[in-house]
Formats: sequence, C-alpha cells, structure tokens
Amino acid sequence: MSYSQHSMGSGSRTARRTFEFGRTHVVRPKGKHQATIVWLHGLGDNGSSWSQLLESLPLPNIKWICPTAPTRSVAILGGFPCTAWFDVGEFSEDVPDDWEGLDSSAAHIANLLSAEPADVKLGLGGFSMGAAIALYSATCFALGRYTNGNPYPVNLKAVVGLSGWLPGARNIKNKIEGSHEAVRRAASLPILLCHGTSDEVVPYNHGEKSANLLNAAGFRHITFKFYDGLGHYTVPKEMDEVRNWLTTRLGLEGSRA
Repeated sequence: MSYSQHSMGSGSRTARRTFEFGRTHVVRPKGKHQATIVWLHGLGDNGSSWSQLLESLPLPNIKWICPTAPTRSVAILGGFPCTAWFDVGEFSEDVPDDWEGLDSSAAHIANLLSAEPADVKLGLGGFSMGAAIALYSATCFALGRYTNGNPYPVNLKAVVGLSGWLPGARNIKNKIEGSHEAVRRAASLPILLCHGTSDEVVPYNHGEKSANLLNAAGFRHITFKFYDGLGHYTVPKEMDEVRNWLTTRLGLEGSRA
C-alpha cells in the first residue's frame, strides 16, 4: 500500500496522510547545556529504549530528545504496521522514495530542535532507519528546503548515522551543486557514519556507498568507521566513538571522563 494516495489514472494526489508521532523522551543535561541532539530509533522501536542508553553516556553537556515514529504499514514488512519514520520497500535505487513520509518526519524532528535556546548547538543522530532520516535531514539542511519545497528551519552542527543509509541519494549531488549556498552548507556540516561489516539488515555496502555519495555531493567532513563482524546493533566501542566525535565536533566541556 502506497502512502501518497493517487486518484485512478491521473496520478494527482487526492489525500494527504497525517502521521501521528508517538511519545517523545527527553534526557536532560547533567552539566551545562551546550548542545541538543535529536536521536532517532530504528524500524519498530521507540524513543524510550534509546533514551535509556544515551542517558548512560558520559556526555553531561548534551540534552537528548528521543521522539517516537508514527505507526504505519511498511512495505518491506509486507504491509505490517509498526513504528517507522517513512515507508520503505527494499534497498534499491530503483524503488521510489517515500518523499511525503521523509518530509513529514524531517519536519517533525526540525520542529523539536527549533524550540531549543539560541546559544545551544543542534544536531541529529540515529540508528538504522533513524540514521536514514538523520542523513535525509542533512541533505535538507544543505539545500535549505525539504523535497516539498518548504524551507528547512534549523542550523545543524553535527549528524551521526549508525547502521543506516541515505534515502533519495540519486539526485543529491546535482541538487547541491546547483546552489552556492547549498555547497557552503554541505561543506560546513560534519557527519559521522558507523557500520558493521556483518550487518544482515542494512548491508555494509549501503553504509559505505552512502558515505561516498555524501562526500561526492560536497559534504567535506565525513567520518566513516567500520566495525569488523558487527551486525545490526551497537556496541560500547562504537558509542565511545560517537561520544568522542561529538565532544570534539561540538566543542563540549568536560565530556571525556
């Protein structure tokens, strides 16, 4: 079942889907509030499980916001309903992207960041499908707009993607190269990508290819880390990498304890 509903034959959209997002979990900073990062869960998960893990990280200057995706039927699961940031059929460039779902989630996430204090640095991170929506948001930030043309309102300072991929990768290089502002913004945004070589859900080559595509599109500060034998999950070594990278990139105080 497709999410953008079309009238028969004409291809014009007859109804816009409204997506009901689930509960948002917040981890308050234990020290001085220097950065806020929205962290996005994977398919079928919720914000609560990640908020518990992030609370245990020694990053006292970060406020974590962990929203929960809407429940929708997902094509890759045969239409089974579960929490998902957008609809996905299969990992192939031949499959059309769910632009409406991508824009809806990216806007919901940007709205969460828009409410933060002006002196706080803003970032995004995520796992699997959450990483995909974080990377999609990075391209919206560079272009200054969502695919639907609405302006992207947030100044991102860091993006982290674990075990993920880049949706809408086909045309991103041409879109960014068409705008001096987009080139400048892409070059300004550091991105950390991590992927396990034994990932059985999002194959390793998709993570590596996404890193290469982003780099080719003008994202000059891509860090790509791979983990031998790691499947579709996180390990403490990887989260240490995230912690150290964020501390450096965001200039955080006292976070290396």
